[in-house]
Amino acid sequence: MAVPQNSLGGSIPAFTEHAVSVSLPKWMDNVGYEEGDARVVDVMQTGYPRFFIHLNIRKLSAILEQKFCTQSESSLLFPSRKSAEACRAFLGARDVSARVVQHCISGSLCIFLVLFPERKFSTAKQFWQHTGLGVSSRLATHILATLASASSPPPTPTHRKSMSHRHYASKHAHQPSNGAQPLEADQAVYLEERYGRNLDVAAAKQAKRALRRRIAGVLVRDESAVDGEVELARSMRGVAVTEDDVYLFPTGMSAIWSAHQVILDVRVAKKSVCFGFPYIDTLKVLEKWGPGCYFLGLGLDSSIDELEAILEAERAQSPHEPPILALFTEFPSNPLLRSPDLERLRSLADKYDFLIVVDDSIGNFVNVETLPFADMVATSLTKIFSGDSNVMGGSLVLNPSRKHYAALKERLLTRYEDTYYDEDAIFMERNSRNFSQRAVQIDANAERVCDFLHAASQEPSSPITEVFYPKWQTANHYAARRLQGGGFGGLFSLAFAGSAPAEAFYDELACAKGPSLGTNFTLACPYTILAHYTELDWAAQYGVPRSLVRVSIGLEDATWLHTVFADALKAAEDAHRVESNAGA
Repeated sequence: MAVPQNSLGGSIPAFTEHAVSVSLPKWMDNVGYEEGDARVVDVMQTGYPRFFIHLNIRKLSAILEQKFCTQSESSLLFPSRKSAEACRAFLGARDVSARVVQHCISGSLCIFLVLFPERKFSTAKQFWQHTGLGVSSRLATHILATLASASSPPPTPTHRKSMSHRHYASKHAHQPSNGAQPLEADQAVYLEERYGRNLDVAAAKQAKRALRRRIAGVLVRDESAVDGEVELARSMRGVAVTEDDVYLFPTGMSAIWSAHQVILDVRVAKKSVCFGFPYIDTLKVLEKWGPGCYFLGLGLDSSIDELEAILEAERAQSPHEPPILALFTEFPSNPLLRSPDLERLRSLADKYDFLIVVDDSIGNFVNVETLPFADMVATSLTKIFSGDSNVMGGSLVLNPSRKHYAALKERLLTRYEDTYYDEDAIFMERNSRNFSQRAVQIDANAERVCDFLHAASQEPSSPITEVFYPKWQTANHYAARRLQGGGFGGLFSLAFAGSAPAEAFYDELACAKGPSLGTNFTLACPYTILAHYTELDWAAQYGVPRSLVRVSIGLEDATWLHTVFADALKAAEDAHRVESNAGA
């Protein structure tokens, strides 16, 4: 099921209205995207939703700005007043004046605008990116369709404002300049359901319950998850968790942001710890909300020694308070695939009374058991749990055996709101029905590819200097949490001897190329370029080189995968040879 390389700026998968990746097939396309090169940004039809605001969200924003914005204002759209007010509070803390406006299209269909000075759009966009709380593209599409109906015309403008929105990405904000035409509604539904039929949207409540049960690991037979009668058993997550301990969110980052917020609510405000080099926005959340954080970016055993010193110093200063708020870590980490010693961290958490939040998106609960060592486990459902790269989602699971469970549970009764759009939940439920089976096949494919590349990296003249994969990175800690029958996951990263072999490898690699991971098809990106382009030297301090290529393996035929990676390796070897000879 190889996915062909799309043209620059096209959606991945192709012809998917709500795709969560975009095609950046050459190394310099990624550089161009980061630098705002018109050659790249003007043809982008989509992008990862927390970074690239969907065309239908832009269109809806432009319509509503005609009525509610002044000439000098911009807006961001949110599905609830609470999320909109959180954005306004974020802006207010940065001396940006903002206001919230509610617009109801029908009795129960409402949208919330946060309005702020246009020159502060980049500041407001930080909230959108870091929290993942922005409006769903499917909800925006539904509102646009409702507004277009004869019974519900668009709001009457109070003034005329240009419909172009230079901040969102492309200067052609509502029509990609490559001539791509938007899909009709029936075409979009047909294409997005080509791998399986969805439940009716009216069944969203049942779909969300099925998702919570699936994540809780209490289903005896997953195919019956949405039936009226289901057989339930004790959770397979390592503790006696139930569906009521599972909370759904619109994105993985909104789950992490919410975990941090609820801990701030129930504990004394202290710095948190970010353990290991994480996906970029986790660190930003810990830095920008609350008292800040200690960043232990290497994520090694020596980092735990450093953590102990911090804990002792903080305790000495304030002996009657917990020394830190919480520790956030990934298992394993993205992109270095390092796994922390969860048993040792848990021991420290119990001794010093802080909470642990584990992000298991990369390992996933088919492969590893992390919940027994955590107070909460956050997961980006967008990744392998979905696999189809056409819907966002996140979850947060509470560990009922932990000391602070009751306080967290009580606070969530008032803080938590279900803003996971019903149609997104329907797609997520459909996509995740065969999650466990897909994970096993992807694990096997990834291990074969990594064994091949790791063997090649051992050659003296190899252009590959390191294969980052849980089989070799902090292998003892991963093995300690690995479930019987579990694999190493589908993600790995490659470091190269220089820029030339890295670029040659990436450009030659004949698979889908763009942001995201955990897809049913192989997907690659030059990770450090995309995630840390403005801070390359900083990332390098933590072992994340500029030349890093991250790969998420899919469900393709093993022979095809071997050929594709052998060809890319040959291109890297040739480039490395030329570069070495030139420097001789």
